[in-house]
Amino acid sequence: MIKRDLYMNRIRPFINKELIKVITGIRRSGKSIMLELIKGELLEQGVSANNIFSYNFESMANAHLCTPQALYSELNDRIKNIDSKVYLFFDEIQEVTDWEKVINSCRVDFDCDIYITGSNAKLLSGELATYLAGRYVEFAIYPFSFKEFMQMYRPKYPQITEGNAFKKYIQYGGMPYLGELDYQDTPSIQYLQDLYNSVELKDIVKRNKIRDIDLLERIMVYVMANIGNTFSASSISKYFKSEGRNVSAETILNYIHACMDAFLFYSVKRQDLAGKKLLSVQEKYYLADHGIRQAVLGSNTQDIALVLENIVFLELIRRGYEVTVGKINNKEVDFIAKTPQGLIYVQVCYLLASPETIEREFGVYENIKDNYPKYVLSMDEFDMSRDGIKHQNIRDFLLGNFSESNLKDENEL
Repeated sequence: MIKRDLYMNRIRPFINKELIKVITGIRRSGKSIMLELIKGELLEQGVSANNIFSYNFESMANAHLCTPQALYSELNDRIKNIDSKVYLFFDEIQEVTDWEKVINSCRVDFDCDIYITGSNAKLLSGELATYLAGRYVEFAIYPFSFKEFMQMYRPKYPQITEGNAFKKYIQYGGMPYLGELDYQDTPSIQYLQDLYNSVELKDIVKRNKIRDIDLLERIMVYVMANIGNTFSASSISKYFKSEGRNVSAETILNYIHACMDAFLFYSVKRQDLAGKKLLSVQEKYYLADHGIRQAVLGSNTQDIALVLENIVFLELIRRGYEVTVGKINNKEVDFIAKTPQGLIYVQVCYLLASPETIEREFGVYENIKDNYPKYVLSMDEFDMSRDGIKHQNIRDFLLGNFSESNLKDENEL
């Protein structure tokens, strides 16, 4: 089991605190494993196993507990004779009707520390805001980074080179369960296809009562094929119209938002660097795991530049950056990445294979006059840094060899 220290380091300060820990992410990204890791830490700290109560609501064994009355009665019966703090773990809590009321009652009635997971962003909207406003903290869990992938992959294939391992990562992505399949080609693709179908049917179609499944699938494929490209719902509408199908931009946008609620897609807004404002049109979309794209479209190696951009985007948000796309005049910076500690610019390409490519990737920064760190990431092995712009190999960046020592807070400039 990979320890996933990046997430544990974020969660650990909140263990034994009254805030409810909400762990979200796409289906099978490792949320249940995070619960097991937290339980393991509690046991190491001396918490009795009798004080830990765990429920997975996707299991038929707990189907009878999917009403608020039944779940609360179950908890009350098991907790009432325990005179010390108890630890409650609820996996895929959204399967319980009015679960917010149960969680709030537990918080009020019991001496407890609560952890919940869910595969839908609506977990943190609606009634939750009413019942638990200001009383929870969210932790987003993503599929394996390349660094975590290597921790799983290298013990299985100790002779593998870093470069060849990265090729495997580009194809199959970072879904944790692939390690159980030893990353074999056919089983891996089948698993990812089944995962995609499960997200589509359980987390998108069922939850949003979508009737036109064919349209949904066409939109999902379109977005996956165009990750990293700027487009709008109206442009997709025009595309469908050219194929003889009239679909409103509003319907398309609603379907994309349903996919985002299931954590399948992430939208990234564009930022006008000259006017320092967010733009309301032409967003970019990225996929939660590029392995799903390989399973559905089968073209990751042909679309390597798009896939690399997707990988870098996920790595930035995994590390806690708030990410936008930068626009200045007629040029575009792939990512503006912010944290409370500062800001960096990141440009991503496959290879700096020609003078024209080098000029395009480095030249995008020529009209950005501030002193924030600027990076160009590519698969080139040689350092091509110039004019104060740092060039770095993408694998080095993903493995954590990414110098952020020059980060500057906006207020320092």
